[in-house]
Amino acid sequence: MNRIRIEIKWAVVFLIVSLLWMVLEKLCGLHSTHIDKHQYLTMLFMIPAIWIYVLALKDKKKNYYNGVMNFRQGLLSGMIITLIVTIFSPLTQWIISTIITPEYFPNVIEYSLKTGYHKTRAEAEAYFNLENYMIQSTIGAIMMGTVTSLIVAFFVKSKSGPEANRS
Repeated sequence: MNRIRIEIKWAVVFLIVSLLWMVLEKLCGLHSTHIDKHQYLTMLFMIPAIWIYVLALKDKKKNYYNGVMNFRQGLLSGMIITLIVTIFSPLTQWIISTIITPEYFPNVIEYSLKTGYHKTRAEAEAYFNLENYMIQSTIGAIMMGTVTSLIVAFFVKSKSGPEANRS
């Protein structure tokens, strides 16, 4: 467990920041009065998400690998964070949808019908519901975590030295 203590810490930070981001979105009206802007502004979460991975891998490099970490070690660390975040994605989505912003689904269903994004209420309800969002958040966590881990590990890896050249 001590080997992945840093990853656990940063996965928890990621999950907390995710929940706080949803609170911020709700407070800004992106789940109600400004729902028309939600699909664009929610993507700004990529900035803190990537930054958390950068901080996590730098922490691992400095405090576990004594300042020298190769790409493979960084990728493994990022993937452990991704695995933890993925495991907790359904719970995180449940907290978001039932505690933080329970009005989101009814609001987005109405908006999607009003704009013609969905033609029928049944179609909108089939897409905008807790079960579907739990699945989407889990798949999204795996995909985005993997891509982020690959990119961040590439940039955080040590540039020279015998340990850095080993894969």
